[in-house]
Order: sequence, then structure tokens, then C-alpha cells
Amino acid sequence: MKQKTLKDSFTLKGKGLHTGHDIEITFNPAPVDFGYRIKRVDLENEPVIEALAENVVNTQRGTVLGVDNATVSTVEHAFSTLYAGGIDNCLIEVNAPEFPILDGSAIEYVKAIEKVGTVEQEKDKDFFVVRKKMEVSDSKTGSKITLLPDDNFSINSNIEFESQYIPNQYASLESMDDFNTEIAPARTFVFVREIQKLRQAGLIKGGNLDNAIVIYERKLPQNELDEIADELNVPRMDANQLGYLNYRKLSFPNEPARHKLLDIIGDMSLIGKPIKGRLIATRPGHKINNQLARLIRKEIKNKNLQPYYDPAVEPLMDINRVKQLLPHRYPFLMVDKVIEQTETSIVGVKNITNDEPYFVGHFPEEPVMPGVLQIEAMAQTGGLLVLSGLDEPERYSTYFLKIDNVKFRSKVVPGDTILFKVELSSQVRRGIATMRGLAFVGGKIVSEADFTAQIIKNK
Repeated sequence: MKQKTLKDSFTLKGKGLHTGHDIEITFNPAPVDFGYRIKRVDLENEPVIEALAENVVNTQRGTVLGVDNATVSTVEHAFSTLYAGGIDNCLIEVNAPEFPILDGSAIEYVKAIEKVGTVEQEKDKDFFVVRKKMEVSDSKTGSKITLLPDDNFSINSNIEFESQYIPNQYASLESMDDFNTEIAPARTFVFVREIQKLRQAGLIKGGNLDNAIVIYERKLPQNELDEIADELNVPRMDANQLGYLNYRKLSFPNEPARHKLLDIIGDMSLIGKPIKGRLIATRPGHKINNQLARLIRKEIKNKNLQPYYDPAVEPLMDINRVKQLLPHRYPFLMVDKVIEQTETSIVGVKNITNDEPYFVGHFPEEPVMPGVLQIEAMAQTGGLLVLSGLDEPERYSTYFLKIDNVKFRSKVVPGDTILFKVELSSQVRRGIATMRGLAFVGGKIVSEADFTAQIIKNK
């Protein structure tokens, strides 16, 4: 799957939920590996904020991103739409410290993206594939989010409130293909009992019955309800009449639960990669959503993250296919199989046995795989990557031209299984391939190197 960006720019205008400001926001195409970034065009030097979980500075009534003195709030609806639409790269320009609330949902973003369209880019998507159970919880609130391995990204979410109108609600999304119709129209919601506190905190200055579901489930004195109605610039209501105060009917019976699911997607987009896994959330909120996103970011940034290897899964290349592509033979063929491959990367496997010929002399009393042979095996894995993309690959061979930044971190001994992950550092030009290789054993890097090879046609 290729990365995607917008085909063209688009601009939306609306009120800020918390500031009440008139806001203009523009979404622009961006190059590969750009991710999501926000430019505050109203500030001096137009600072840019990367939309990543570690840049979240506040989660009160919305997700707030910030770098230095520049912040932007209420970003989750826009990022939820970008993520669900498969858009990997986008530059967002905004002239205020928050995104416009629009109608309180993501539907206006959906309509705008559908109008301008998207375009595939030349580089593959880089997924975060969930390999093991990940979980965060909060004993005080009862919130918990669990992330489990799965082939695609899907979400199950359950919300619970002390309210007769939404004591608990459930929502699920099995495919992002259904986001535009099943999740995007769901609006944000607020309880009347919360409005006064929020306004005292300087929030929801732009909130009204057109951009939020307002739930009145606990009776207030008439004068207090009148005061709230006046602040929201809506007609005064009967304090004895409980229920939803909006003139517009609910889009779905479980609209609040669907909106919470929308928020989850937006907050998960801040890991910087599309996810392959199933997320199960109980009492989710921006705070705990961000805790999970930060945990995932740590996994992504951890250089010791070994490629996943299941010996029971059929390889992409078995030893017979390896021998068709590489000219090496015993005792110098050092790749047993290939388990992953994209246009720019590959993962090869080598099982180290006690019968390797070099153990006879290296060393008889303490067998250790020579470091130079680890780099050779790494290079052979890289050779499989470049040769597999050629017509008649058996007519070509790869040769070292240069090796740089070699490091050996741990011994490799009989019984170990080495995973070699090799990525192209740049496009192959004129038969020259520059690559970066890492060798893993048991989840730890044992060696690494940058190397350049030349692809030459055999005589």
C-alpha cells in the first residue's frame, strides 16, 4: 500500500469551540514521510508543530498539541478524518490556537476531502503492526484501553456516565471504509451541569446547540438554567423538562459513543503511522488515549524493536528461491529465507547451527560467529532485495563497494536465529545501491552497518 496525500488544498472557516474566534484552516498536500504538521500562520515566524503524541501538552476537553509557546487545540476531529481516509502526509495552516469546531463532528472535513480527492505517492506506507498485547488503565476513572494483534485497524468502544440518557453506550468500527457514514457525522457532547465549570475555566466560548449535543439530565433551578441559555445565546428552556436540548435530532441512537470512537481515531493518528491491530476501549478519553499513543511511540522509537518472526508462517522466499537469486553456495550462503519484503526493505533469516564451518577455528572452545560474516549475511539479504526487482535476476550479482558505520554489539553463537533487516537508503541509480542494515537476535541489535553495493551483469 502506498502513502497518500491530498490532491489539492482546501480551506474551511468556522468558530473556535473554546476561544470563540473566527478561524480559517487550510489543508495542503505534503511529500512522503512528512506526516501531519500544523503551521500557526498567525504567529511570528509561523512555527510548525508535528502532530505526534509526545507533543500533546493538554487533554482537557480536547487534544492540545504544542511546541515551545505555540499550541493548537481541538485537533482530533480533523486528524481522525485524515487517518480514516488513509492520508499519511498533510500540512495544515491555521490562524488561531485551535481548529474550528464546525458542527461538532468530522463530516465537514470528510466532504472537503472527498471534493479535492487524494493521490497515491511513490513510497510504501509504514504500518505499526501490533505483535503483542498493549494496555493502559486508570484505576481512578475506570478507563482502560487494550490493543491486540489483528490484520486491520478496528475499534470497540464503551462509554459509561452517571446519566439516565447515556448510562452506557457501545460503538464499534470494523473498517475505516465505514468511517464517513458511521462515525464522521457523530457530534461532540456536553452535560449542562458541566457548562458553567467549563465557562469559568475560559472554555467553550464558541459552544452552542449547533456544534454540540447538550444533555440536560439533572434538574437545575430555573434561574441557573436561564443563565446558561443566555450564555449559549439560545432560547430559555423549562427547567423541569429533561433530555437533549438540541433542535436537531440525534444522528444515531448511540451518537455520543460514536463520537468518542471518532476521538480515539484522532488521538491514535498521533503515533505517526497507520495501525494494524484491534483497539478495545472502556471509558475512553483524551488523557488515556494519549497514554496509549505515547506507549506506542516509545515502541516505534525503540531501535531494538526486532522484526516479528513466526517460524510457522510460510516465508516469502524459501531456500530454493534464495538460491535462484544469489550465486553463493555452501559454505558461503548465509541467508536461509526471507519473511518480509517491500519495495525498499527486506527481512532475512539465518539460523546459526553448531555445524557452521567457521566454528572449527573461531573459536574451538567458544564458538562465535565472526562479525565480518554477519555483515556479509546482511549484504546478501540486501542483494536479495535489489536482485528480486530485476528481470532475469540470475544473470546479475552484487558486489561490495563500501562499508561504513559498522558496529558489533553482542556475540552470535550456535542456537541463535539472526534476523537481518535491510533498507534502501536511496533509490538504486546506475546499478549502485546504498543500504542500511541491522541484525537482531532475541530482540536486540547484535550488529549494524551502512553499505554500498554495485549490481553487475554476469559474464
